[in-house]
Amino acid sequence: MSSRLALAELPQLERRTLADTAYEALADLLASGRLAPGDRLSLRQSAAALGVSVMPVREAVSRLVADGVLEVAPTRAIRVPIMTARDFRALAETRMAIEGLAAARTAEHRSEAELAAIRRAEAAFRAEAGSAEPDCARAVRLNRDLHFAIYAACGLAPLQEVIARLWLKAGPVINLDLRAHPERLLQGFALQRHAEALVAIEARDGPAAAAALAADIREAADFILSRGGLRDA
Repeated sequence: MSSRLALAELPQLERRTLADTAYEALADLLASGRLAPGDRLSLRQSAAALGVSVMPVREAVSRLVADGVLEVAPTRAIRVPIMTARDFRALAETRMAIEGLAAARTAEHRSEAELAAIRRAEAAFRAEAGSAEPDCARAVRLNRDLHFAIYAACGLAPLQEVIARLWLKAGPVINLDLRAHPERLLQGFALQRHAEALVAIEARDGPAAAAALAADIREAADFILSRGGLRDA
């Protein structure tokens, strides 16, 4: 057997791993609001920042475009889509339904270990958001950690995948706004709704858990829309 044939039989483990790593890194930028609507994404700069070749970044970007969280502009540039107020309202309503369902499932099916993880995540967010001068970047991460601790316990992997994609679409708007307007944290709406969700999950009260998560999403969306930063279609 020639060396070429032998090499052809090797699985491309490293390449797949690099593409997955690139996808996760870029997805984190989107979900955490470090990329804003309209921002362009350079394949070469992204590859250099990650210390990889352009190929795995190109693959990761293709997946994100297919997910609808990045787009190819007429100039062929890769960018974060600009969201209209109408689209944002539709996304918020969808998140209320989907994430509310996950919270209800978690309340009804969570284990004691999963409940403990949710309690820790809620306490961490509460400590940061309730401080005199909260670190908004840290609060963004802790808020996401809490939400996904809740969703991780719902027992439905397909539902978790849908939620992850919704967060990639919402993240550039929601979390960028939180970084720019920390008063949203100081108003305490998220703290109250998170506490309500935790109580409901502890009590295995699915409808109450769903209502708390839906209210959290709705109040954040209402605040963002009230700022007038999203244009109408």
